[in-house]
Amino acid sequence: MQKRFISSLRNKSLQLLLAGGILASSTTAFAQKTTSASPYSQLGIGQIREDLLPQYRAMGGISTAIRTLDGIYYNTNPSNPASYSAARLSVFDAGLYGNYTQLKSTTRSANTADFAFSHITMTFPMQKFGGISLGLLPFSDVGYRTNSQESINSQTFNKVFTGEGGLTKAYAGWGVRVYKGLSVGANMSYLFGTLNDYSRVEFPLSSGALNPQRQNKREIQGIIFDYGLQYEQPIGKEYALTFGYSGSLNNDIKERTTIFDTRTQPSSDPDNQNIPIDTTYMSERTSRHLTLPLKHNIGVTLARNGKWLVGADFKYADWSRFQVRNGEGELRKNYGVSVGGQLTPDRSSLNYLNHVDYRLGFRYNKTQYFLAGQDINDMAVTVGVGLPLARTQYSSAFSKINFSAEFGQMGKVANGLLRERYINFNIGFTLNDRWFRRNQFD
Repeated sequence: MQKRFISSLRNKSLQLLLAGGILASSTTAFAQKTTSASPYSQLGIGQIREDLLPQYRAMGGISTAIRTLDGIYYNTNPSNPASYSAARLSVFDAGLYGNYTQLKSTTRSANTADFAFSHITMTFPMQKFGGISLGLLPFSDVGYRTNSQESINSQTFNKVFTGEGGLTKAYAGWGVRVYKGLSVGANMSYLFGTLNDYSRVEFPLSSGALNPQRQNKREIQGIIFDYGLQYEQPIGKEYALTFGYSGSLNNDIKERTTIFDTRTQPSSDPDNQNIPIDTTYMSERTSRHLTLPLKHNIGVTLARNGKWLVGADFKYADWSRFQVRNGEGELRKNYGVSVGGQLTPDRSSLNYLNHVDYRLGFRYNKTQYFLAGQDINDMAVTVGVGLPLARTQYSSAFSKINFSAEFGQMGKVANGLLRERYINFNIGFTLNDRWFRRNQFD
């Protein structure tokens, strides 16, 4: 009994330390000003991140019809709350996100890199009442910089436009099986965050002039709802075919905007650049309602328990009713398709590599952006692995580290547009365990 208790305690301590480390790192990354390097993030409310954990991103983003990835252990799937009813153990999931982006136009190119908070989620089984889930997810990011050189009366200066910030979604959801293989679910989320757009004139240090800057600060918040259903049909003893649907309403959120005009002291020290020394104007805060798009996602998966899973998702979102800012082009409808799958060679093998989940996928999106007479399309090839951690015979806990990478391109070099090539990295730690169980001693 003592050996069992010590082994269980050691195993849980290791898991909690690893989870705590990722959680602390996530909190630090979440404090960053921005996590995007896309010039297209200045449109609408930024670059939409979607409710995908690393294990789903590695398969091209398929998630609508996924209940369990391997037919055994549940992985939190906030993109379809009907999946919560598949939880049999409590699940903790947290992770980080990083990217490397190369931007190219007809005249110049630039490279950027960043990292960010990815997600923190928890899901709890409720036996015949299904399952509940709650967590914190990034919703969108703004991060861009453009500049041009101009001159007046032989005085040369730069006009700089930058943006930073992001929106976060705190959600709580419930999913329940209502009839045989049919499950339904819903999420209620609180959306919040601040988006900042800056326009600034930068004079040479030798001129001795102050740099005027205008900040457009948008504070956004509101309650949003999304929902889903899944139908699972077993085929024999080993196979299962699952159909899924998820969507969201035309949710209304509130935007409060304030404009600040300031002056900044030029500096060659990056840490002291663009710090306002006084405010020459501050507008009254104005409010307006924004309508988020109506979304529909349809998916299908075919799985062999403990062996493999393949599937496809089809996505639609109507951004045409979204109220853009003055002077900004209207957004359009977004269409997307994702295909992908997972393979686990042999769970009964003594070779560790045969226990690893290998994932591969592809996605293509006709985005809501339309610039210079061109549709802005986004496509990527995705790969990833799920690495199981050691477990003991005295513990029901099962932990896994999930890695994913997306190799993609958005836009193209044409009609004055930019081509964005990127590599997005995600890492997440998943812990399945029985959290609310009285210890038994014999």
